[in-house]
Amino acid sequence: MAFHDVRFPTNLSFGSLGGPERRTEIVTFANGHEERNTPWAQSRRRYDAGVGLRSLDDLETVLAFFEARQGMLHAFRWKDWVDFKSARAANAIAATDQVIGSGDGAQQAFALVKTYRSGDASVVRPIRKPVAGTLRVAIDGVEMAADAGWALDTATGLVSFDTPPAPAATITAGYEFDVPVRFDTDLIQISLASFAAGEIPKIPVIEVRL
Repeated sequence: MAFHDVRFPTNLSFGSLGGPERRTEIVTFANGHEERNTPWAQSRRRYDAGVGLRSLDDLETVLAFFEARQGMLHAFRWKDWVDFKSARAANAIAATDQVIGSGDGAQQAFALVKTYRSGDASVVRPIRKPVAGTLRVAIDGVEMAADAGWALDTATGLVSFDTPPAPAATITAGYEFDVPVRFDTDLIQISLASFAAGEIPKIPVIEVRL
């Protein structure tokens, strides 16, 4: 399976249904108490790319995209309109949005992450598919000029510095990102509602681990 570095058309993914899925294994004892465990460190996102009533041009776009990915064979980028950036939904991206590491005077590459917090609990999510041209980086709160002394690998989410950050320096970043996904079906069914429009009622899409 290959990853095609192309994004599902955002005008067609807007309004789609989906979000994170967890896997929890629950054992209930005779006294009613439970033991809960999970084999997943990270959630896995699912979406429905069904486009509802659309123009025939939109349907042709979806069909071409599906055929070029050969159904479930090849993965691609997907914009999650609810969760696609390092900042909160109402805020603009800032270079201090997310802590991605601490300098030790030797390490030069740091992986992008996004931390989700609620109360005292938090989960750190790896970001593998940042959007080119959106990254902002800072060291100890001082933003670095774009592509001056650092570079981003949009295929892996690694930020590399020409000079290792100083020991104990806090490295932060702000960015937009996509979710790596694949189609979760090898069949697309289309219904023509009229001579000028039609619908694809359901196209399941699922996140892939990279």
